[in-house]
Amino acid sequence: MFSLFERIIQPFPNARPVTPPRQLFSFIAHYSKGTYGSLLAMSLLTATNAILEVQLFAFLGQLVDWLASADRGSFLAEKGQTLLLMSLIVLVIMPLVTVLHSLIVHQTLLGNFPMKIRWLAHRQLLRQSLSFYQNDFAGRLATKVMQTSLAVRETVMKLLNVMVYVATYFFTMMVTLAQTDWRLAVPLLCWLLAYIGVQYYFVPRMKQVSSDQAESRAQMTGRIVDSYTNISTVKLFAHSQREADYAQEGMTNFLTTVHRQMRLATGFDVCVGLLNYGLIFCVAGFSIGLWLNEVVTVGAIAVVVSMALRLQGMSHWVMWEVGALFENLGTVADGSTTLATPVEVQDSAGASPLQVAQGRIEFDHIGFHYGKGSGVIDDLSLSIAAGEKVGLVGRSGAGKSTLVNLLLRFYDLESGAIRIDGQDLSTVTQDSLRANIAMVTQDTSLLHRSVRDNILYGKPDATEAEMLAAATKAEAHDFILGLSDPYGNQGYDAMVGERGVKLSGGQRQRVAIARVLLKNAPILILDEATSALDSEVEAAIQHSLYELMSDKTVIAIAHRLSTIAAMDRLIVMDQGKIIEQGSHQQLLAMNGVYAKLWAHQTGGFLGLED
Repeated sequence: MFSLFERIIQPFPNARPVTPPRQLFSFIAHYSKGTYGSLLAMSLLTATNAILEVQLFAFLGQLVDWLASADRGSFLAEKGQTLLLMSLIVLVIMPLVTVLHSLIVHQTLLGNFPMKIRWLAHRQLLRQSLSFYQNDFAGRLATKVMQTSLAVRETVMKLLNVMVYVATYFFTMMVTLAQTDWRLAVPLLCWLLAYIGVQYYFVPRMKQVSSDQAESRAQMTGRIVDSYTNISTVKLFAHSQREADYAQEGMTNFLTTVHRQMRLATGFDVCVGLLNYGLIFCVAGFSIGLWLNEVVTVGAIAVVVSMALRLQGMSHWVMWEVGALFENLGTVADGSTTLATPVEVQDSAGASPLQVAQGRIEFDHIGFHYGKGSGVIDDLSLSIAAGEKVGLVGRSGAGKSTLVNLLLRFYDLESGAIRIDGQDLSTVTQDSLRANIAMVTQDTSLLHRSVRDNILYGKPDATEAEMLAAATKAEAHDFILGLSDPYGNQGYDAMVGERGVKLSGGQRQRVAIARVLLKNAPILILDEATSALDSEVEAAIQHSLYELMSDKTVIAIAHRLSTIAAMDRLIVMDQGKIIEQGSHQQLLAMNGVYAKLWAHQTGGFLGLED
């Protein structure tokens, strides 16, 4: 029975994620799709339960009047059917409503609902552009996903469960009392108006402080995670205390919002308590006065006093539930500013997969300024023939990495076009584009998974033999066999740590090269690919790199000019423009920027093998 209700909501829908709307309730509705039936059933069962509970109070008053005046000998004969009906309601109908309500809440909604939101939000964030992640803490983003998913669930369920229960309960209670004597409802109506006034004052303030608290919590978490992620840098510069102070500042900001929240909570609690004590006094005194004037019966007094006592307990519960509702609304509002951020780089409507038959690349009068209007790259044109090996040279900030990032479409061009085999990159899917380009970077980042998983990232469906061959060509096989982790895994099953921190720079680089060898894409980008390797290892894998470059279009970036001097053509860049190009010998003969850079460097000359 449990599994039946657990399958009602699909926690991992296959629908393609889309950017949610920024407006608060539209954002909530977006992530609530697929749960409406369950939420409606929960609300109906909640309302039914509230009505039945009030009717029990009404029956209690009626029972008191019966017992005060009925003849014991004929009581069961006269009231037996009514007693049997109430027994059926208490022993069968109310338990059945409770069971169904509990199954829908606990088995259907509490687990699957937020998981569905996390799944959709995570997939949406994976679509975000590179710049989105460069402008935020990874820990903060993860916190937003976790906080917002729970806050959406709590907001919806409190609105449709708690608020429906309270509204139905109070309405039914007022109707029941009015049927007995309308004057009995007057103290409760006055209490309700005062209670709403207290809520109106405190709840918006709690909503605001909750929004501030959610942001402070995310910032605090982001600071802590940032320290852990860069722990080697923290240790290297002996800045443990500096990082502790940095985290304390975030914790202090968070604690300030907690103190503000708790002050509001105390004022809220005291005001509601005073209202409740006044309600009990007024109801008791007012009903006794009516009884003295023979307007109401003892049963009516029992009903109204019982309901007042029930309201006293319920009001505190409602107070915190309403407060929590608006706190969650604040959290959702804060999360929506991140999760509803539009994706900057998107596939165009009708984008088709990139088909690479040759690998010819053309930069056609491209312009890109990071939105600043000028600088970086302006009106640059460059054609790279299929299978040509091109080296990019230039001082830091010349625009080399930006050119590569534009080729990978991490950013959209501001003018011009980039084509591969005549296909405009703005008209092809990003996944197909990057599937046809392999890249080895200087700062290699590995996933916190096994060595096997990291290498197979280049080709997930590769065979064991293909993976081992790639690792061997990258001169990584021998050191991988000697790896182990605290979990007892060894060799290719050993975990590499976050970002590969358990491996040396050279080991990480060789795993990355193995991954690219396995991918075997027609276009290859090498960004300081061997800079982390010692000379012996670099010489050992040169053959593998040459084999990797064979029959591929290659773009290589290197500050150590000797590693790219034998490329077919060298492109010298400065301030986003091409200032020189030609072979190594041609550029030396020009005696220009390249010749000066070469003169400042020493070292051997690495030639491409025939």
